[in-house]
Amino acid sequence: MTALATAPAEPLARRADGPLLLGVRHHGPGSARGVAAALDAARPDAVLIEGPAEADALAALAADPEMRPPVALLAHAVDDPGRAAFWPFAAFSPEWTALRWALARGVPVRFVDLPAAHTLAAADPTWGDGEDEADGCAPVDPLAALAGAAGREDPEEWWEDVVEHRGDTDPLAPFEALAEAMTALRERYGHGGRPRDLVREAHMRLKLRAARKEFGDAVAVVCGAWHVPALARRTTATADRALLKGLPKVRAQLTWVPWTHRRLARRSGYGAGIESPGWYGHLFAAPDRPVERWMTRVAGLLREADHPVSSAHVIEAVRLAGALAALRGRPRPGLAETTDAVRAVLCEGSDVPLALVRDRLVVGDDLGEVPATAPAVPLQRDLDRLRRSLRLTPAAEERELDLDLRGDTDAARSRLLHRLRLLGVDWGLPAAGRTGTGTFRESWRLRWQPELHVRVVEAGVWGTTVEAAATARAESLALTAAGLGEITGLAERCLLGGLTDALPAVLGALADRAALDTDVAHLADALPALARALRYGDVRGTDTAALADVATGLAERIRVGLPPACAGLDADAADRMRERLDAVHTAIALLPDPAPADDPAALASRWADALRRLAGAERVPGVVRGRAVRILLDEGRLTDDETARLLGLALSPGAPPADAAAWIDGFVGGPGGGLLLVHDEGLLALLDGWLTGVPDEAFTDVLPLLRRTFGAYEPGERRSLGELVARGPKAAGPGSAARVPGFAAALDEERADGVLPLLALVLGPDPEVPA
Repeated sequence: MTALATAPAEPLARRADGPLLLGVRHHGPGSARGVAAALDAARPDAVLIEGPAEADALAALAADPEMRPPVALLAHAVDDPGRAAFWPFAAFSPEWTALRWALARGVPVRFVDLPAAHTLAAADPTWGDGEDEADGCAPVDPLAALAGAAGREDPEEWWEDVVEHRGDTDPLAPFEALAEAMTALRERYGHGGRPRDLVREAHMRLKLRAARKEFGDAVAVVCGAWHVPALARRTTATADRALLKGLPKVRAQLTWVPWTHRRLARRSGYGAGIESPGWYGHLFAAPDRPVERWMTRVAGLLREADHPVSSAHVIEAVRLAGALAALRGRPRPGLAETTDAVRAVLCEGSDVPLALVRDRLVVGDDLGEVPATAPAVPLQRDLDRLRRSLRLTPAAEERELDLDLRGDTDAARSRLLHRLRLLGVDWGLPAAGRTGTGTFRESWRLRWQPELHVRVVEAGVWGTTVEAAATARAESLALTAAGLGEITGLAERCLLGGLTDALPAVLGALADRAALDTDVAHLADALPALARALRYGDVRGTDTAALADVATGLAERIRVGLPPACAGLDADAADRMRERLDAVHTAIALLPDPAPADDPAALASRWADALRRLAGAERVPGVVRGRAVRILLDEGRLTDDETARLLGLALSPGAPPADAAAWIDGFVGGPGGGLLLVHDEGLLALLDGWLTGVPDEAFTDVLPLLRRTFGAYEPGERRSLGELVARGPKAAGPGSAARVPGFAAALDEERADGVLPLLALVLGPDPEVPA
C-alpha cells in the first residue's frame, strides 16, 4: 500500500461543504469537553464515532441508567472465543461524550470503524495499535512528533499544555489546529508505519458517504486526530472498496463489559493507552479549580493511611504547584507539578506515600458497570445470578475474603470460586499460607479483571451454567491428563468445587492410570492430593468413600516399592525423594485405615516398617536415610538406644563425610530440626563430635550442605545451639542424663497435664472424654 497522496483537500474540522470532522485523542478530557462544546454549537443531524461497525446495535445501552463507565465493547469470534478485542470508553473519552450527547438528543449515532468481524480475523486483533512495522517504516507516535516539533521532550506534558489546559472561546478552534498539524504529519509520514490504518480509513470513508447520503452534510465525525486527514481526502468509493476487497472475516459477537481505569493505561483496541487515567478523570470531572480539588483528594487519601496532613499542607501544596508551573513556563499546573508538590509538602519528601497516591489516584481502580440487559453468553448470566445470590461483588482492587465452610453461604462461595478456577476464570486465588488443607476455613484474594469476561466466553463451550461447565471441563481433563499427579490434583479440585457428577469419570481415569503406572515417584506425587481431598468430606459433605479406596491402594504400592526406588539415587534425585517422603508420610496420616488402630498390620505400622528398612539400607542416599530416622523418631517409634545406634552408624569414621553430611541434612534439616537439637543435648554432642572429626581435606566439600542445613534454622535456634556448643555438652548419646538446664531427662506427666484445662477452654471439651 502506498502512502497518502500529497496535497489532500482541506483537511480542516470546519468545511462549508462537508461534514464536521472532530479529531480527538482517545481518552482525552480536554478533547471530550471540546467535542461536547462543538456538538452543542454545530447541532449535527447524525454523529459518527470511531468504533467497530457492529456496535450500532449496542449504542442505545449507553443511555441506560445502570451503565457506568469505564466500560468497553468486547468483540469475540464465535468459533474461537479466545480471539477477542476490546474498545474501552471512560467518562472522559471523547467518543463516550459524543455517544451520550447523541442519545440524549435523539440524534442518530453510527460506529464507522472496520467491523470486528475483520479485525478478529487478522493475525493481531488489536489493529492500529502502532506496534507493528511494515514497509520498512517504524510506527510514528503523532504526539511525540508534534511535541518534538514544538521543542518539548514530554509528549504528555505538551498535550496537557496545548489541549487539556486550553480555554478557547471558539469550540472548533482546537480541532482545526489539530487537524492542520495531523495533515502535516500525514504528508510527511504517510500511514506512519500502520498500513492497516489505510484499510480502516477506507471503511470510515464509505460509512461517511452513506451517512451523508442519508442525513446530508450535517454530520459530525468523532475519531482519532490521526485519521482526520484521511477522512477529508477526496477519493472514490470504488478505490475504497478495492482496499477492503478480500479481507478475512469471522463470525463475531459484541457486548458491553465493565472496564477499569488501570486497564485504560494499557494499549488495547485502538491503542489508546494513557499513563494517568485517574488524573485525566479528575480533570474532566473538575474543570474548575482542578489543582485545589486534587490536593484535597490526596490529603484525604493520606489521612486514611494515617499520614498527618493538615489544611495548611494542602494550601502550601497548591501554592507550590502553581509556582512550579510558572517557573517551567506552563499555563497551569499539570500532573508533574502537582506530583512534585505532593511529594515535597504532603509526603514530606518521601516516595513511599507518594507511591500510594500514584496507585490509588493517578491511575486508580475504578470499575465500571453495565446493565443486565447487555448481551451475554448463558454462562455469564448464570455467573451473574450466582454472585448476586452469594453477595459477591466484582471489584478492581484486590481484597481478602475469609470463608467459614461450616456456613451454607461461605461453602457455596467456596464452591463457586473453585469451579471458576477449574474453568480458567481466576476471579479468586487462594491466599498463600492462610488456606488450610481440609479444614473449615479458607482465605481468598479476589480481584476482577476485564479479561475475565473473555475467559467466561471461552468457558461457555463447556456448558450454560457454572456447575455444568465445570463438570464437563473436569471430565475432559481427566481423559487428557498427562500424568497421574494431574488426575489426583483434578480429583481434589472436583471435591473442592463440589462437582460430584464429575467424580466417577475422574476416579475411573485415576484407577486406570494408577494400575498402569509403576513409577513410585509418580505414585508418591499423586497421593498427597488424594489424602487432602479425603478431609474435605467432613466439612463439605462430599462422599469420598470411592476416593479412599484408591488412595489406600496407592499408599500400599508406595510402601512396597519405596525402598528399592530409593537405591542408587544421585544428589538431586535424593533431595526430591526426601520431599516425597515427607509428603507421603503426612498423607498416610490422613488416610482412613481399614484395619483396627491396635492391629500391628495397620497401614501406619506397615509404613513405619518401610521406613525402618530405608533407615538401614546401605544403598539408599544419606539424606533419605536420615529423613526416615527423623520421621520414626518424631512418631515415637524409635527408642533412644535405636536412635543412637543409627546415628552412630551414619556418623562413624568409616562413613564418607559427604554421605554423613547428607544424613545430617535429612535428619535435622527442615522445620523442627533446630529445636530437636536444642532439646536433646546428646544428639548435639554426637553431631558436634562428628563435625570436629571431619578431615580438613573433606571439610570444604561438606561445608555448603551443612551451611544449608543449619542456616535454615531460626535465629533464636542458632543462638541457643551456639551457647550449648560453647558450654560443651558431655552427653554420650540420646537418653543420657546430661541435658540442657531446665529440661528433664524424662517426661513429667503431672506438669504436662497442667495445660489441659487451658486447652479445653481454648479448643472446647474433648467429645470422647466424659464431662
